[in-house]
Amino acid sequence: MVTVEDVARIVSGLPEVVEGERYGNRTWSVGGKAFAWVRPFSKADLKRFGDATPPDGPILAVRVEDLSGKEAVLAAGHDGFFTIPHFDGYAAVLIELGAAAETALREAVVDGWLACAPAAVAEGYLGR
Repeated sequence: MVTVEDVARIVSGLPEVVEGERYGNRTWSVGGKAFAWVRPFSKADLKRFGDATPPDGPILAVRVEDLSGKEAVLAAGHDGFFTIPHFDGYAAVLIELGAAAETALREAVVDGWLACAPAAVAEGYLGR
């Protein structure tokens, strides 16, 4: 079971990450772009679940390269990875931290960072 602190540890190994707050929630950015953030459900989100039980525990939103990348991430079938109608047409996935494996989470966070990092920073990281 991974936690928000595990996310913080993962992002601490990535260059030029700035931790802050957006809408009162912990957010990690690179190059001025948020690539991962704690994303609790709004009342409207919860209503859309209807009779279905929403995922429990902390939820992390993570950017992906594009909508094709989002489809690929979701199709991979990693435990805890999902989306909601609010994210339709938006290049990000949601991760139920309590259900996700650390390896899959790490890959998603790094890929989200790569999707948002300035090209020179990303190339430097990949070339190390």
